[in-house]
Amino acid sequence: MVRKKFRRSPRFESPQDRSFQEYIVNAPAPLTSRSELLRLIRGGEDTYLELKVKLSNSERIAQGIIALANTDGGTIIFGVNDQLRIEGVPNPEAVQEELVRICREDVVPPIVPVIDCITFDSGRQIVALDVEGRRRPYRTREGRFYLRFGAEKREVTREELSAWLDEIRPLGYENVPFTEFGERDFDDGLLWSFAGEFESDFASKNLYQTGEFLKKELLLAVGAQDEFVPTLAGILLFGKSEKIIEVFPRFRFVVTRYSGENAVSEIVERVEVNGNLLHVYDACLAFIERYCNLVKTKPSKKDIGVVTGPVRARANYHLYSIREALGNAIMHRDLAVREHVARISIFDSSIEIVNPRRTLGFVPPASRAIRYGITQNLNPQIAAIFSRREYGTSVPTGGLPMLLRSSQHFSGKKPEISTSGDEFRIKIHGL
Repeated sequence: MVRKKFRRSPRFESPQDRSFQEYIVNAPAPLTSRSELLRLIRGGEDTYLELKVKLSNSERIAQGIIALANTDGGTIIFGVNDQLRIEGVPNPEAVQEELVRICREDVVPPIVPVIDCITFDSGRQIVALDVEGRRRPYRTREGRFYLRFGAEKREVTREELSAWLDEIRPLGYENVPFTEFGERDFDDGLLWSFAGEFESDFASKNLYQTGEFLKKELLLAVGAQDEFVPTLAGILLFGKSEKIIEVFPRFRFVVTRYSGENAVSEIVERVEVNGNLLHVYDACLAFIERYCNLVKTKPSKKDIGVVTGPVRARANYHLYSIREALGNAIMHRDLAVREHVARISIFDSSIEIVNPRRTLGFVPPASRAIRYGITQNLNPQIAAIFSRREYGTSVPTGGLPMLLRSSQHFSGKKPEISTSGDEFRIKIHGL
């Protein structure tokens, strides 16, 4: 059984007024005892421990650091020979400085190491480098990946790298493949109009191959060689609406106009909207515009006027705030939540959008952070394409901070945000 690495967490924090190198090289005295180090050294090298006589080849040292970091961390000790005898290093300060440079310049992404210099009664000094793999995968500047297998490091083959990345990378629900969809189930008009906005010579190159483009260019499908299995992101973005309704019926928005100020009021109209994301966005926006005025600038009191009849006037809303709120609800919907349906409720003086969102681990800190533009993006691939002008939407930039600021300036009332019961709610007040 391999031995666990002997240190798992940093033993001290860096003062803010000290540089990166000062922190590493002039760190406080180590807490690891000499007897513990001797015990580790006598056990020899394994998955978590590498022994070096000296630091003579920076390139190989960088590869060793990368291998340990990619294999869940470990320790390299300098000043120990192959017979497990402590010879020490002649200039430990220079070794520490070079290790700092290697971790900062030769490892991608850079690593902040923990370095100890231990002096024995004989006067010999050894240097111990602790490596934490918190931001895997790590590679060299030349793009080479390494893993540690027992006491040896080895460069990872392309096949091993693919399988390994699949293991360490969390799989988003948008990346789940769906075998029920084929190439004929995609809206070629939507797909190639999107592609044509970037490259206008698709027709001359005869590149209208839906499966190849989705798999190799947009990374929205998987499969070996001639296989084609689209992911959920690809289906929702470019699939035919009628096929999405058939295969994925729970992805829908229920849009309702109420005759009062809350959901117990009488229903004026209710529709269910389903299909690809562009269709959902356009249909929901059209429903809202049927009952509300969406304007770019705040109307004057004269323009609003005074209504004396029994029917209330249409409420006015900031156009870009509503587009941003609707776009966010579509892009950032939690696709893994099956029990809840996205809802848009239009009241006499407000619009409420309720979106499925797992609240476990999300509130309260994360729900506060998104107010400042710090997002927890559930569907990065969907968001990257949906928010682009080339896709056909007109989602403004600025995110939730823009929405909150602009809507409050427009109506004089701050939008209300809450998260509970696996749902994210935002209520925007009209004027």
